[in-house]
Amino acid sequence: MSQQTPVVVQLREMILAGALAPGERVTEAELATRLGVSRTPVRQALPALAQEGLLVSAGKRGYSVRAFTAQHSIEALRLRAVLEGFAARQVADKRPSPALLSALKACLAEGDALFANRQLRDDDELRYAEMNARFHALILEAAQMPLLESLTERCNLVPFTAPLSIAFSNTNKERMFDFLFYAHRQHHSIVQAIEAGQGDRAEFLFREHAYTQEQSQTLGPDQGLYR
Repeated sequence: MSQQTPVVVQLREMILAGALAPGERVTEAELATRLGVSRTPVRQALPALAQEGLLVSAGKRGYSVRAFTAQHSIEALRLRAVLEGFAARQVADKRPSPALLSALKACLAEGDALFANRQLRDDDELRYAEMNARFHALILEAAQMPLLESLTERCNLVPFTAPLSIAFSNTNKERMFDFLFYAHRQHHSIVQAIEAGQGDRAEFLFREHAYTQEQSQTLGPDQGLYR
């Protein structure tokens, strides 16, 4: 799991918006100046973004922006949904352990707390992303299928596919709130299905969950959320 910091989020959003163009070489000094921060957080952010697949190595200790299309991300997201849906079905059919249910419900409670005030603060994006990644990982691990986890990780290497990789436009936080709030309500429904042993429903809900993410990716940069 890559490290999540405000600088990681800012750079991710710059790549998404095209402020950092595909193929563009990025340097610590230039980015630090543009963001108004020291070089240290930028130095830490670049390998994290490379781990996500947003940057590629370019020369000694250098990086450039990886070229990709929105369609690549959507295809990977759909494949990830199939894999995670299958994992959720396996977990539900085998009946989840009390420890798993406790961990999943802790994620639900954490997400609920973020939405309690009907608006999100700037650092809530990081908190939601980390909770979301933990939620998805718990279900994959509980399926106890190493090959399934490996295939999902390969999908997550495609930019803006991994559960941790959240980016949105600051110009429409209300739309962003609506998308994330709805996605988290889907988390609740998934846990309910798993707890009830409803494998078919759990799998369907995961695919629907991915469709919500796909919709958010098709918004223009001035409209809201990309995930």
